[in-house]
Amino acid sequence: MGKLFIILGIIFLVIGIIWTFIGRLPGDIHFKVRNVSFYFPIVTSIVISIILTIIFSIIGRFR
Repeated sequence: MGKLFIILGIIFLVIGIIWTFIGRLPGDIHFKVRNVSFYFPIVTSIVISIILTIIFSIIGRFR
């Protein structure tokens, strides 16, 4: 169980570092009208979903 937490921590660290350099992805919705700003990261959500699906499927194979 300890190895799993270490691996997940490293994975989240790498994702966090990559995320800070990439920032917003093309396709994310951003509206700004006067004082109101709306941001919906739809492409970012899809990418995170795909990455988590791959990670959990790999973890599931080792269990």
